[in-house]
Amino acid sequence: MDRRAFLATTTGLLTASSAGCLRLSEQETGAATPSESGTDNGTDSGEETTTPTEVETTEEEPESEEEKSSDISGAPMFQYDAANTGTSPDESGPKDGVEEQWSYEIGEKLYRPPAVVDGTLYFGTADANVYAFSAMDGNVEWSHDPTDYSDLIVSTPAVVDGTVYVGTDAGTMYALSANAGTERWKYHAGGLLRSPPTVVDGTVYFGTVDDGVYALAADDGAEQWTYEVGLSVYSSLAVVNDTVYIGSYAAVSAEDGTEVWSGNSDVTQPPTPAVVDGTVYVTRTYVVDGDFVGRVYAVSADDGTERWSHQKEKDIPRSPAVADDTVYVGCNDHHVYALSTADGTEQWAYDTGAKVDSTPAVVDGTVYVGNDEGTLYALSTDDGTEQWSYQTGSPLSSPVVVDGMVYVGTEDGTVHALSEQ
Repeated sequence: MDRRAFLATTTGLLTASSAGCLRLSEQETGAATPSESGTDNGTDSGEETTTPTEVETTEEEPESEEEKSSDISGAPMFQYDAANTGTSPDESGPKDGVEEQWSYEIGEKLYRPPAVVDGTLYFGTADANVYAFSAMDGNVEWSHDPTDYSDLIVSTPAVVDGTVYVGTDAGTMYALSANAGTERWKYHAGGLLRSPPTVVDGTVYFGTVDDGVYALAADDGAEQWTYEVGLSVYSSLAVVNDTVYIGSYAAVSAEDGTEVWSGNSDVTQPPTPAVVDGTVYVTRTYVVDGDFVGRVYAVSADDGTERWSHQKEKDIPRSPAVADDTVYVGCNDHHVYALSTADGTEQWAYDTGAKVDSTPAVVDGTVYVGNDEGTLYALSTDDGTEQWSYQTGSPLSSPVVVDGMVYVGTEDGTVHALSEQ
C-alpha cells in the first residue's frame, strides 16, 4: 500500500500500525512473471559420549525513475555480505553510549534485520509489507503490499544494483525497484520462503522449505538451476568462490548447481553458514539426554570435513559472525562467546542476563548483540568488556551497524535507530 501522499507532510518521528493476515496462500510453481505495473526489463570440543539428536529451529511511481546507486556498500543483504560474515571492514559504530535518533512503530513482529544501502533501510515484516525507511530520520520512502499474497515476510531483503529481492511465506521471490517499490518480476518457488536471498554476479540464490535451493537470474527472475536438498532450508546461503554453501550440509557449483560435496547426514535443517578463509562456520542445536545443547562447527570449505567443534550446555539459536580470527555467537545460557577460528577455544564470555537469540554484528572492534529482555549490548572484541547497553523493552532482531548508526527491530514491531550519544 502506498503511503507517499500521506507521508509527504510528515517529518520527525513516525508511528504507524497495520495488521496483516498471516494465512498461507498457495502459489503455483514455475517461471518468473514480469509485473504488469513494473518493467519487463563452556567446554571445548572433545570425544562424543552421547549420540545427539538435532532440533529443528525454526505504489505509485514517482515522477523520476532514477535508480539508487548500484554501489554495494553498507549491509546489502543478511549478515552484510554473500559470505554471511556478520562484519564489514568499512563500517564504524557508536562505542561510548547511544541515544535514539528515531523510531518507527510498524506494529508487526520484525523477525530479521534490515538491509541498509545508500541511506535507506529495507525491512520485510509480519504485516506482509516491505518498507523502505530513510536511515537518517525514519521517514517511510515507500511500502509495498502485493495484492496476490498476504503472508509473513520473514527474510532479510537483499538490495543490489537498484533492486530489492525479498521472499514471502507464500513461496514467492519478488524483485522490487529500490527507489519506488514497484514490482519488476516475481517467481513462485512454492513452500515457505524464509531463506534470506544472496545476490552475487547477477544471480539470486535462496532455499525453501520444500527442500529446494534455487538460482534465478537477477534481471528477470528466469530460473538458472535448482538443487534438491532433501531438507527444509530456512537459512541464508553463503556464496563464495563460485560455490554455494548450504549450511554444513552441502556445497554446490554457483554456475550450474552440480554438487561439490555433501555430508553431515544428522542435519535436519541446514544452518546459516559463515564462510571465511576456506572454512565454513555453523551453529547447531541438539538434544542430548533430554537437554538442549549447542555446538559451533568449523568444516573445510573444500570438502566439508570437520576441523573442530565447540559445545555449550544450552542451545545456540542463531548464526555466527566471524571477524579477525574470532567466531562470535550468542547462546541461550545468557552469554555471548568469542571463540578462536583456529581451534574453537574460548577467548572470552559475557553474561547478558537473558537468552541471546540474536546474531552478532561485528564492526570496528565492537560486537553488537541483543538479548530476549530487549537489551542491546556493545562489547569490546578484545575481551568482551561492556562499552554500553540500551534497553528497548522488547526482544530484538539481530542488529545492523552502518555509517555510525545501529538499526534494530523488535518483537513488538518497532524499528529503532541509535546514534552516538
